[in-house]
Amino acid sequence: MGNRGMEDLIPLINKLQDAFSSIGQSCNLDLPQIAVVGGQSAGKSSVLENFVGRDFLPRGSGIVTRRPLVLQLINSKSEHAEFLHCKSRKFVDFEEVRAEIEAETDRITGSNKGISPVPINLCVYSPNVLNLTLIDLPGMTKVAVGDQPVDIEHQIRDMLLQFITKESCLILAVTPANMDLANSDALKIAKEVDPQGLRTIGVITKLDLMDEGTDARDILENKLLPLRRGYIGVVNRSQKDIDGRKDISAALAAERKFFLSHPAYRHIAEHMGTPHLQKTLNQQLTNHIRDTLPALRSKMQSQLLSLEKEVEEHKSFRPDDPNRKTKALLQMVQQFGVDFEKCIEGSGDQVDTSNLSGGAKINRIFHERFPYELVRMEFDEKELRKEISYAIKNIHGVRTGLFTPDLAFEAIVKKQIIKLKGPCLKCIDLVIQELINTFRQCTDKLTSYPRLREETERIVTTHVRDRESKTKDQVLLLIDIELSYINTNHEDFIGFAKWTCQLSISCPLCAQVIRRGWLTINISIMKGGSKDYWFVLTAESLSWYKDEEEKEKKYMLPLDNLNLRDVEKGFMSSKHVFAIFNTEQRNVYKDLRQIELGCDTQEDVDSWKASLLRAGVHPEKSQTMTSGDSVSMDPQLERQVETIRNLVDSYIGIVNKSIRDFMPKTIMHLMINSNFIHAELLAYLYEDQNSLMEESPEQAQRRDEMLKMYQALKEALVIIGDISTSTISAPLPPPVNNDWLGASRRGPTPPPQPVPCVRGPVHPLQTGPPGGLRTTRGPRRCPEDALPARPHPPRHSRVRVAGWPQAEAQHTGP
Repeated sequence: MGNRGMEDLIPLINKLQDAFSSIGQSCNLDLPQIAVVGGQSAGKSSVLENFVGRDFLPRGSGIVTRRPLVLQLINSKSEHAEFLHCKSRKFVDFEEVRAEIEAETDRITGSNKGISPVPINLCVYSPNVLNLTLIDLPGMTKVAVGDQPVDIEHQIRDMLLQFITKESCLILAVTPANMDLANSDALKIAKEVDPQGLRTIGVITKLDLMDEGTDARDILENKLLPLRRGYIGVVNRSQKDIDGRKDISAALAAERKFFLSHPAYRHIAEHMGTPHLQKTLNQQLTNHIRDTLPALRSKMQSQLLSLEKEVEEHKSFRPDDPNRKTKALLQMVQQFGVDFEKCIEGSGDQVDTSNLSGGAKINRIFHERFPYELVRMEFDEKELRKEISYAIKNIHGVRTGLFTPDLAFEAIVKKQIIKLKGPCLKCIDLVIQELINTFRQCTDKLTSYPRLREETERIVTTHVRDRESKTKDQVLLLIDIELSYINTNHEDFIGFAKWTCQLSISCPLCAQVIRRGWLTINISIMKGGSKDYWFVLTAESLSWYKDEEEKEKKYMLPLDNLNLRDVEKGFMSSKHVFAIFNTEQRNVYKDLRQIELGCDTQEDVDSWKASLLRAGVHPEKSQTMTSGDSVSMDPQLERQVETIRNLVDSYIGIVNKSIRDFMPKTIMHLMINSNFIHAELLAYLYEDQNSLMEESPEQAQRRDEMLKMYQALKEALVIIGDISTSTISAPLPPPVNNDWLGASRRGPTPPPQPVPCVRGPVHPLQTGPPGGLRTTRGPRRCPEDALPARPHPPRHSRVRVAGWPQAEAQHTGP
């Protein structure tokens, strides 16, 4: 090539591949490359060895290539090979190259014929090669051999697709001539990812092994399964030649003689053979790189910009500098404190939209979970009334009490207040757990220094546990304070006098609503049938309305002399039923001696019974007098029980309200607002900063990889810039000429007009006089223009193949 910039294209991609492979990353760049695919024993390895002119690839039966081999051929005055994994060593003996490939393959995959997508990078310098980069991939197989996994076929297929699916990858599809082309594994998988055949180059091997009387002329002339880039035939050494150590140069001479002497191929001999394949691949890869260069440059620039800020921080990094350690420790502790405050106080940065965490979750504990735990302390109504009755009797002793005793009220209230300790302690435990989770979330930024992170979590957790015990002591103290004095003069407490007023005379308090809800009145069909109404229960009456708006009242039933009784569920009814009746045998509703009320569930029935019990409507005596120790149904005692029951309910409501208020305040003051991180954490950590600020090996490796990546990208952009500058005044090499594939029916092409060559001297492998290739007609052509052209004889034929782009080809005899 005459343009130095264009000559640098393939080595440029080689440098990028080496840089990215050495650090185990690709920087998300799809580099232009040629992937060699084909079935087992298709001749892929022989083609590559013919390019190099040396025997250096492993051979044998079954799967020999078990890892991708990135083969970089570089034209050089001396001949040697280098591996990326042992770059300091130069291999002059190519038998050692083969042994190293086998050893490196076994190191990753083992000796059981397994495969791995981790590539081996091999660079071959030689005066006998053109600049070229190929990836030799494992041959496709159908059956697992030996200890191979049963899905080896799918594993190999997935590996091939990882490479050839990328638009930047050219596909060298190798197919032996002695098999049906329609069954070619290489062409089949190439068609899947490249249905238009834009990236596929066909290679036909083993032409010398075809049955007598048959040839691959139609294939090589691109008439059968046509490809935009055409087919090139090669003749490799036979197994006998390989075993006999036949020299590759002699094999290339024999290949040349075969094409020139074979009657089916002599007219296209100039476009067949290993040297022509190598030149074509060099030319097409160069053109392909040139076409993808703008997008590659743009992606590199964006990657470089994203790395610049981080690289600036690490450029002058010195791991053992004590000043750096002190500064880094101070910054990280400050950042840790800031992150914790943001998590607790809330921030618009990096808002989590999937889960509650930090302050939001603690707020939910304060105002949803803790009140719920208080409400869950449902009193067993029957048991509570029994306790109140026993308390009243025990306080009166042998006397019959005329008045409701205060001491019974205090005893019951204190017993209920003590039960609040459980929900309060549980609330503290929930907050503790969320604080520890928040601290761990904030220490994620300390992963670069594992010892610092571990020590920070230990110190902060110890501090939280210490504050936990103090907070619990304080909460228990507040509950003890509530127990120490029962304030019956509280403004919100209903009081004995007020409750007595409610029971004796009509006053605003008598309208206090105990319960609302839907109930069904069961009436026989003859009297109108069952209907649903909205019921409202107060201390004096049970009313029902048309609906929950409570505008149209249907009836109001006074609660005097009413009792409850159970009713069996009807055979055809889905409702659970209870009844209200008058103890003086009077009608309750219209002409009904009892009114049956239905609920959807038994739980609703029990709940309504408890509410009616609070309003003074008790079960009939036969249901309550179940034993001699049962609660007496003395009317005066029942009145006292009902009074204390309502007073306890009123006072416990006041205590719950107070506790719901002071619990969040106590926890915030003693546990969260202690300012421990900013005031004390740094002092604990500073004593051992040298050992704490030792960065992890992973962080050191990541920093080195990032710097290497940054430098590789910078160098690549410089080289691309030089290429752009040096090629701005010279015409770029033309794209592959595929016009002959779609030529319409027309006569022979007229001879081309002489055009002077503007290129420089040709490569030693190119034939013909200096400056270009000599053709049978027309002037000298430049190397970049020496494309796989075909003669245009007079007879025409058109071939269409399903699944591949339509193409037309001209055909004639030799």
